[in-house]
Amino acid sequence: MSSAPGEAPRNTPDQAVLYQERLWPTPWVWLIAAGFSAATIVMFAPISVEVAVGVAVVVAIIVFTLLILSTPRITVTATTLTVGRASIERSYLGAVEWFAGDDATYQRGPGLNGLAYLCIRGWISPVVRIEVTDPEDRTPYWLASSRNPERLVAALGR
Repeated sequence: MSSAPGEAPRNTPDQAVLYQERLWPTPWVWLIAAGFSAATIVMFAPISVEVAVGVAVVVAIIVFTLLILSTPRITVTATTLTVGRASIERSYLGAVEWFAGDDATYQRGPGLNGLAYLCIRGWISPVVRIEVTDPEDRTPYWLASSRNPERLVAALGR
């Protein structure tokens, strides 16, 4: 169902967002990015302080833009799950569970299946494992970082 041109799109129950999360970098990542950008001043200072500051500003803009653009989003609706760039119909989802601490480390490391779809961020410890039941899909499960794993599991349980 689409809306007429110029008319605001109508939200149907299938499109209603049940859960949404952005996996933003932690303050430490932003601080490291700022430090990296500032470090370019040392490289270009022998040429000119003005050039060095200009290069640092340009590098900061590029690094911050890349951090923002590479921040994935997790969205759950009544019919779909979208994690980063991947999307799957919820009818193909099986068991959902979340892990924290050493269990999360195990899921990201020794317990990881090489065919799993990953959307993990090193600065977010908890992960959610979402089983894929589609017989046409070789991917056994999705593994995604989440700052609110309980809420994500609850949204997928609806």
